[in-house]
Amino acid sequence: MNKQDKQRIVEELHAAWSESTSGVVTHYRGLSVSQMGDLRRALHNVDVSLQVVKNTLARRAADGTGFKAAEELFTGPVAIAYGKDPVGMAKAISDFAKSNKALEIQGGVLDGTMVDAAGVNALASLPSREVLLAKMLGSMQSPISGFVRTLAEVPASFVRTLAAIRDQKEAA
Repeated sequence: MNKQDKQRIVEELHAAWSESTSGVVTHYRGLSVSQMGDLRRALHNVDVSLQVVKNTLARRAADGTGFKAAEELFTGPVAIAYGKDPVGMAKAISDFAKSNKALEIQGGVLDGTMVDAAGVNALASLPSREVLLAKMLGSMQSPISGFVRTLAEVPASFVRTLAAIRDQKEAA
């Protein structure tokens, strides 16, 4: 690999990592090419990229990005996943690592802060973004729907009272 290729790789990674909010650093030693393809497909489904890169190039690309925090993880054969959905990324990698023991999660980056492997696994146990948004929306709608039910109960109670009076007069 010549100097121009290395510079191009560093520039591409730097640009991608500048836009990414999270990343996971893994060791992939022992994975076959087809297993790496499976991992890439699983990550592609959650809009996450995976890059196998030399550690020196990764360190250069990390300068000026949030990935600088994880620089100490760039040792050995690393594959770095990056994207904007930290929970989806952590779930995909954690699920793949459970079925493929050769993939080792080293740690990651979340908004410029380093996270250890346990933190990545904790992220994987969170509900998805859509589920969290649905829960938040439900909790925001709850007071409003309770208020509407309370307002609707006043005329309904009045109608029931009138019906009871009518029934009482008809019976007498």
